[in-house]
Amino acid sequence: MTTKRYFVMMQVGLAAISICAGPDLVRAQTSPSAALTGQVRSQEEGPMEGVLVSAKRAGSTVTITVVSDARGRYSFPQNRLEPGQYSIRVRAVGYELERTGPAEVKAQTTAHLDLRLRKTLDLAYQLSNGEWLMSMPGTDEQKQGFLGCLSCHPLERIVRSRYNGPEFAQVIQRMSTYAQGSTPLRPQRRPSGASAGGDMEAPRGGMDRYLKQGEFAATINLNAVSRWEYPLQTVPRPKGKATRVIITEYDLPRPEALPHDATVDPQGRVWYSDFGWQYLGMLDPQTGKITELPVPLSDPKAPTGALDIGFDAEGNIWLAMMYQGVLARFDPKTQKFETWKSPKFGQGDAARTAMVAPGRLNVDGKVWVGASEEYQLDLKSGEWVAIDYKRDIPKDSPLANRSFNSYGVGSDSKNNFYGMNLNGEFITRVDAKTMKTSLFPTPTRNSGPRRGHMDSQDRLWFAEFRGNKIGMFDTKTEKFQEYAISTPWTNPYDAILDKSGFAWAGGMSNDLVVRLNTKTGELTEYLLPRATNIRRVDVDNSTNPPTFWVGNNLGAALVKVEPLE
Repeated sequence: MTTKRYFVMMQVGLAAISICAGPDLVRAQTSPSAALTGQVRSQEEGPMEGVLVSAKRAGSTVTITVVSDARGRYSFPQNRLEPGQYSIRVRAVGYELERTGPAEVKAQTTAHLDLRLRKTLDLAYQLSNGEWLMSMPGTDEQKQGFLGCLSCHPLERIVRSRYNGPEFAQVIQRMSTYAQGSTPLRPQRRPSGASAGGDMEAPRGGMDRYLKQGEFAATINLNAVSRWEYPLQTVPRPKGKATRVIITEYDLPRPEALPHDATVDPQGRVWYSDFGWQYLGMLDPQTGKITELPVPLSDPKAPTGALDIGFDAEGNIWLAMMYQGVLARFDPKTQKFETWKSPKFGQGDAARTAMVAPGRLNVDGKVWVGASEEYQLDLKSGEWVAIDYKRDIPKDSPLANRSFNSYGVGSDSKNNFYGMNLNGEFITRVDAKTMKTSLFPTPTRNSGPRRGHMDSQDRLWFAEFRGNKIGMFDTKTEKFQEYAISTPWTNPYDAILDKSGFAWAGGMSNDLVVRLNTKTGELTEYLLPRATNIRRVDVDNSTNPPTFWVGNNLGAALVKVEPLE
C-alpha cells in the first residue's frame, strides 16, 4: 500500500532530554496545565499560526496532534500525553521541520520544546490531492475525471508520471477493471473484468473517452517537461477556531488495513469495515485496544472486503460485503455472523452489495440494500425486491433516459428508502409499502450526492461530492438547503448532523474535516495531520461537545477530531 507524504514530517530521535540539549528545551514548573508546549517559528514568518504539531510516544500506536495559535504557541494538555519519550512531526505546507531534540514528558511537569521551520525545497512533495486539482490547468469536468482515482492512490502518481496520451488511455482502461477495494500493491480484479459503476465507472464512450482522458492527463504530468509549468497552489494554514482542536490517530494492527466506514456504538466504541480484507474491527477509545474479527468468506474467487457498516435497533452490526455478494449481520452478544445472499450471487459484478440501511429494520422487518442494483430485503421471507426507479416515469419524459442508481442509501423513521445519486443530482425516495419512487433534484446541477445520514427529524444530511457542498433534504417538506464549502476541491464524501446542531463532512480530496454551524452558517475547516482518504463519517454524541470519527482508508488508522469550543 502506498503511503502518501502530503504533510511535512520529521521524526526525531528518542534520546532523553537533558539540560544541555539547548535553549529550546527547558525544565518545567510543577502542577502544570500542559504536558508539552512551545512556539513554532520560521525565519520568513516569525511565530507561525496553524502548524499541526503531532506527538507519538515510543512504542505507542496513538498519535496526538494540536495546532499552533496566533502567537505560534502549541500546547498538549497534561491528560493527553503519558510520561515517556515522544517523536515530533509537523504539517505546514511549504515548510519543513529543522532537526531538533526529542521531547521527554514527565508526570506533573511541563516539557518545553520550541520548533523551527524552514522553507521546503520540494513543495510538490507536500501537496494534497485537492491542491493538485487546484493547481493543474483544465476545466472542472476534465479534472473531475480524476476523482475516481482517489479511491486507490493519490494524484501524485499521475502528475509525476511520464505517459503520453495513448499510453495513459491504456492505463486508465486497465485500472477500470479493478475492484474498488484495491491498492497499488494489491489490485483486485472485478469478477467480470469490467467496470461496475459508482466512482470507478468506466467513461461513457468506451475507448474514445479513455483516449480523451488520457490526452488530458498527459498535459498535466511530466510527459513532455522536466518540471510542471503551472504554478503549484496551496490551501492556507488553519486560523482562529480551526486551530482550537485536538486530533487523535489510532494505528490499526495490520498496516495493509483499509478502514472504509467507521461508526460509533452507544458505548462509544468505534466499529469499522475493511474495504479490501475480510475483517470487522472495533476500537475501544478508553483503552486504545483494537479487536479484529474475521468475516466469513462467501466466494473465494471474488474480491474481498466490505463497504457500508451500520447498526440495527437491537445493536447488531450489518456489513455490505461488496463483491462477496452478501449482507452479513454480526451479533456482538453471540459473536456469530449470519449472511444473506444477493439474488445475483455468483453472477460476477451483478452480485455486488455495497450499502446497507438496517436502522429501521424494527419497523417492518426489512433492510434496504445498495448495490449495482438496489433492493428491499425481507428478512422473514428472504425475498429481495428490486427497486425500479423508472416504473412511474412516463416513457416520453426527459427523465426516462437518466440514471438514478444510488451510491449512499438511508431510511427514514417509517423505513422508506432514500438513495443518493452520485452519478447525477437526485435524492430518490422509495415508499416502503408500495415501492413507488419519487425523484428530487438538488438545487445544484450535477452535484453528485454521495452519502449521508438521516437525523431524528427525518432530515437527510448528505455530501454533494462534485458540488462541494453539504446538503440537507427535509423529507417532510420536500425542500433542500445547501451549504457551500469554502475550500475548492474538498469533495465531501459523507455528512452527518450532531446533537448540538453542527453538521460535519469530510473532504476526500484535501484532508479537511468540515464543521458547519447550521444556525449561523459558519464553517470551520480542521486540517488533519496527514494524508487521510476520508470515506464514511460519524459523530459521538455522548461527549460534550460531540466528537467526530473517520477511518483513514489508505492510511490504516482511525481518526478522532475533538473541537475545543
